[in-house]
Amino acid sequence: MLNNITLDISTVEVLHLGKPVIIQREQDPAATIRADYAATARKCPPYCIQHMQLASGVETLGELEVLDCLKRIRGGDEKLMVVDSRTPDWYAKGTIPGAINVPYAQNMAGLATDLPGVKQTLVELFGVREVAGTFDFSNARTLAIFCNGPWCGQTPNYIRTLLALGYPAAKLKWYRGGMQDWCSLGLTVI
Repeated sequence: MLNNITLDISTVEVLHLGKPVIIQREQDPAATIRADYAATARKCPPYCIQHMQLASGVETLGELEVLDCLKRIRGGDEKLMVVDSRTPDWYAKGTIPGAINVPYAQNMAGLATDLPGVKQTLVELFGVREVAGTFDFSNARTLAIFCNGPWCGQTPNYIRTLLALGYPAAKLKWYRGGMQDWCSLGLTVI
């Protein structure tokens, strides 16, 4: 018996680092959640539960919306990017297939655009143009950003930083459930 994602969706094919990957639900009925996401007691701060609505105009996504983003990217939508904002060591432990690792801690820590990596990330990865010392977000990519889960503050901080830099809220989406919810639903991790 196949564990479909929904009644109508059995699998979703995406590209991860240029190679096709099939996202599906775990098929082993004895499978359990990964140990990294099993803890229910996390010290607050820094691991405080986040609000459902992060900021005005920023859409909060669930798993099906993330899958839709990944399908759109696979279909050629270059104006959309799924971003894993976790540190490289967490990314290496496993990520959502099709996500690009652009860590908050290394690239967006603070508002100063002269910090190493911030300007480069905005221009080279996110499609922002720098014009006469200011940012032009008119052709910026829409970003669907996630981290470890509803208790992780990396993506909320990332999005607040981008908003403070002028990134349009309508081009920012937050997968609040992050890796914890993705794994709890038995979805493919790469």
